[in-house]
Amino acid sequence: MPERVIYVVRSWPRLSQTFIVNEVLALERRGLELVVCSLVRSGEVIVQPQVADVRAEVRYLDDLEHGARSVRRQLASCVRAPVRSLRALLECLRHPRLAAGYGECSALECLRHATSLAAVVREIRAHGDEPVRVHAHFAHDPALVGMLAARLTGVPFSFTAHARDLFEIPPESLAARAREATAVVTCCAVNAAYIESVVPPGDRPPVRVIHHGVDLRRFAPSGHPAPGPVPLLVSVGRLVEKKGFPDLLRALRLVKERGLRFQVRVLGDGPLLGELVRLRDELGLTGDVELPGAEDSDAVVRALRDATAFALTPRVLADGDRDGIPNVLVEAMACGLPVVTTTAGGITELVAHDVNGLLAEPGDVPGIADSLARVLTDAGSRTRLGAAARQTVERGYDTDEAASCLERVLRAGAPVPEAAR
Repeated sequence: MPERVIYVVRSWPRLSQTFIVNEVLALERRGLELVVCSLVRSGEVIVQPQVADVRAEVRYLDDLEHGARSVRRQLASCVRAPVRSLRALLECLRHPRLAAGYGECSALECLRHATSLAAVVREIRAHGDEPVRVHAHFAHDPALVGMLAARLTGVPFSFTAHARDLFEIPPESLAARAREATAVVTCCAVNAAYIESVVPPGDRPPVRVIHHGVDLRRFAPSGHPAPGPVPLLVSVGRLVEKKGFPDLLRALRLVKERGLRFQVRVLGDGPLLGELVRLRDELGLTGDVELPGAEDSDAVVRALRDATAFALTPRVLADGDRDGIPNVLVEAMACGLPVVTTTAGGITELVAHDVNGLLAEPGDVPGIADSLARVLTDAGSRTRLGAAARQTVERGYDTDEAASCLERVLRAGAPVPEAAR
């Protein structure tokens, strides 16, 4: 009988969370049967094309929580497991800060979602199957829902922590989730070090570093011809503060003042779009920088294949929000592109300065400008850095190898090999 894993996510599908879709597909190729339980619908119009290949059933918990059937479901959970249900309720009433910090649900709302998730577990069991695990993506609401569902059902629980969800919840809330997990997974060593620094050893299960992988066949060098008279720089990301796009625009202005020509495409959407358009125009970059909005991964692949180089300049915000290792950097490097980026978050685990990319300190606009000018003008550096970038991704960021490591956690909590740490 196939081993079934219940995946808990905040919303599905999310354009900016391609790494979760890729992970689901890779795990399915390895024979795992998944059920994706999403707290809410994403509401996004653009959907990644890979979503159509996902075999997993998708349950939207928010859809299960309306009307008379919802009331019956909640009552059934209490009747079937009265002690577990009472303990979970008391935990949420006594410790409302379980849901403090970054997140959209209160502790009691997370318990409501967990009760709906418990009903999904009961349905699976009614068909003669037994879920081997509840695994949540993101340490905020989804992990709390997963933790409470594990209490209600007795199914083992683990979660993956990423970025804002990790750094913007109280350490005691993170410790509460970790205490009941069989493993905590994260995408970079910086995140793992943070978890180990704030979660007491007695509350901490194994912390596993498993990099997000990319499809090395899809994201591959295209034999880039020599750039024409106007090189193309590409950047991809949500238009939010931590991505540092104002720094990139200001650096591009400095590069233009040196007399260098370029075209830039920034693919992505977000709350800063209007502000970035205004800044672009104020800096005199209207004809040089295109901000076309959100695109799916097929469009990202096409843009990377046409690009001369890739740039992304993240920051660490005052509230702690930061990237781990941005997946778009891995995708660009897989395509053999030289990358210009910063040392924010876990990026230095992926990029070594002047080895497989160029690094500047976050917010160092002149330093970013120097790196951009170099990839625009030095063909030898572009070739050397791009080749090394591809080799880096081949060695440590293949999606199937990452899925193999995660599979061991999901199936039986088996230790991940040291090579994957």
